[in-house]
Amino acid sequence: MTSLGSDDGLAEDLRARLGERHPVAAVATVAGGATRIAIRSADADADFEVGSLSKAVTGLLYADAVDRGEVAPDTLLGSLLPLGDGAAAGLTLASLSTHTSGLPRLAPRSDVLRRTIRLQTRGANPYGETLDELVEQVRQVRLAAPRARYSNLGFQLLGHGVAAAAGLSYADLLHQRLADVLGLPSLHVPARPGELRPTALPGRSGRGRPREAWTGEALGPAGGIRSSIGDLGRLVAALLDGTAPGRAALDPVRPFAGPAVRIGAGWLTVMAEGREITWHNGGTGGFCSWLGLDRPAGAGVVLVSATAGSVDRHGMALLKGLAA
Repeated sequence: MTSLGSDDGLAEDLRARLGERHPVAAVATVAGGATRIAIRSADADADFEVGSLSKAVTGLLYADAVDRGEVAPDTLLGSLLPLGDGAAAGLTLASLSTHTSGLPRLAPRSDVLRRTIRLQTRGANPYGETLDELVEQVRQVRLAAPRARYSNLGFQLLGHGVAAAAGLSYADLLHQRLADVLGLPSLHVPARPGELRPTALPGRSGRGRPREAWTGEALGPAGGIRSSIGDLGRLVAALLDGTAPGRAALDPVRPFAGPAVRIGAGWLTVMAEGREITWHNGGTGGFCSWLGLDRPAGAGVVLVSATAGSVDRHGMALLKGLAA
């Protein structure tokens, strides 16, 4: 195991918590204005897939676009993307950002079973669509009742819609509005395997089997972002000190999955042992992640692993320790 900043204590804590289930992992903690980082079995600049933490980032970009006056919560998706007269065209950005649009979890497509089998047997990327292909799939989508329903598709459309309002691709929006502003050069979204950087870590299943990288232009806003642990730590610090664009995305605006959980623009807020925790997690075929903030205490944790599974409970335990 190696650590950054000679933080051997945090590195040992990481090893003890994760054991052998997550042999390649990294953590950043922020408390009292100080950031600590430790990495297990990877270089300092290694970049991880963050999975659905991408949705939390897209929430920041959406809230920032609202602050800029480029979009509003009641802006209709069809005014931003060429969806024709399909049902999705009449959805508001607010409904997409809170998972209450009625969209299904994934875009409708005929080869879901084949993709699932290829993922399970060969570790293949189940995504990979272009934005044009996503839009074509969505034109005929059917909506369910507008209730809380977690939707990857909704955040794909939210991110690409906000980018269109700015006259940018999602990748450029991420770079110009967040990565460049906060100095996070590793934060990026590869549209195809050829765009993976030399620092990209390979992911593995929970049984240690290789998994293809999850790339795809359409996927980006909901699950396609990659980053080093150092830049994720800097993002956590910026969220806590108020310098991150779109920080209003953290503020809950409605209940989600019952009264115990509330949602902002993608970000979830729960009460844990009397502490209000704002968080999101992520998972792909070969990676998992968790980011949590105790905003009143000025503390935050981000934990990533290059093995599929979950690190949620470890991240929450680390955050509780910081707040204490």
